[in-house]
Amino acid sequence: MKNTTDKPLCFVVQGFGSKTDYTDGRVLDLDASYEVIKAAVERAGLRCQRADEIVHAGTIDIPMYEQLLNADLVIADLSTNNLNAAFELGVRYALRPRTTIVVAENRFKSPFDVNHIVIRRYEHLGPDVGAKEARRFERELAASIKLIMAEARTDSPVYTMLPRLQPPHTPALPPDAPVVVPLPGAATTPADRLAASPGKPARPLKPPPSARDWLDRAQRAMAVEDYGAAVKAWEEVRRFSPSDSHATQQLALATYRHRRPNEARALDAARDLLATLSPATTHDAETLTLWAAIHQRRWDRGRDPVDLTEALSGFERGYVLKEDHYTAAHLAYLLQVRASQHLKAKRHDEALADWVQAQRLWRDAQALAEPGRAGVTTSARYWASVTRWQAAIALGDAADEKRWQRRAQSTAVSARRLAASNSQANRVRGLTDELAGRLGAAHPATTGATP
Repeated sequence: MKNTTDKPLCFVVQGFGSKTDYTDGRVLDLDASYEVIKAAVERAGLRCQRADEIVHAGTIDIPMYEQLLNADLVIADLSTNNLNAAFELGVRYALRPRTTIVVAENRFKSPFDVNHIVIRRYEHLGPDVGAKEARRFERELAASIKLIMAEARTDSPVYTMLPRLQPPHTPALPPDAPVVVPLPGAATTPADRLAASPGKPARPLKPPPSARDWLDRAQRAMAVEDYGAAVKAWEEVRRFSPSDSHATQQLALATYRHRRPNEARALDAARDLLATLSPATTHDAETLTLWAAIHQRRWDRGRDPVDLTEALSGFERGYVLKEDHYTAAHLAYLLQVRASQHLKAKRHDEALADWVQAQRLWRDAQALAEPGRAGVTTSARYWASVTRWQAAIALGDAADEKRWQRRAQSTAVSARRLAASNSQANRVRGLTDELAGRLGAAHPATTGATP
């Protein structure tokens, strides 16, 4: 794949969208990292491209390998311990002896085999890269690019350890081989040729959407709760990158929220999607909480104890990893549900144990929810208010309940979302009244006092 402009090409090996670092549970916005890397590349006088920006038909594999061989420079970002990025870096090292740069977020833990490789570090402040850090890393990376391009020094450990090794090259076509280059606007398929009227040039072909185009469409559709469009867009993102866990998670979320052809089948389809991410063994908190949410809905529909167990397990493991108000509140609620089931089966001690633990978790959720924190999105503020509202119900604080209910209802969210939150608040109230009435005098922890 030859460059079509005078500027040399830099190919960036990196995931796209938000990715979870399984070693510490942090979620990093790799698109924010790419913006800084791209700015540095362009500052150094090169063109910049990432796999999701390549317009192509079918899977990304062929153009990706072409870029690993032919790109004038490759920058590989190993942040989040991305196995795909590490594999592609290895391919580049095998193909080219020089002009490869490795970068990673500060907390990346270098495996033994790359301890001797220079890794240029940047820092995520929360999920994003702060403005000051972005400027620093852009300057440092741009200077490194200029130096590496000028020196042409071997940086591949393969060619360093095997100095007699010769890099491969793409064989030239035989002199008599026909080269077919369609003219701009030429019809290239039967349908295109039929579309061209005699004596008139064919309509210019519009390039197919890239992975980045589909990702943008998916995120816009999710933002306005158009889950039908979101399902289609996330399916296309997965077609470009089948192993992208974030795309699979978001497709599962959009699928069960779309409820087509009906809610039961949508839940089954979403569960099957997430099953490919190994929820029984994963340390990805997003996979675990989605898995739990799907099984909670299945429990609400069918009252299958297996679904309740899966939902409890998913939220419990997710809370250990994330320690956020969302998982704390859902886990507390499901413990109330299980306590109610224990009472129906006359397992009083088990019911009491779940009820006490649920009260503790509602207090944790209350403490973790910070709706007024600066910089959070409208959606995040809404869900924090909902958590405080439901926690107040569970803990018997009527004044706090009214305060946070008003706060949640005044937030600019869809009527469907607000109706769902009202329904969930009523479920919390019903369970709290039941459990407090039957267990409230049995233990001081159930009265709201700190155990």
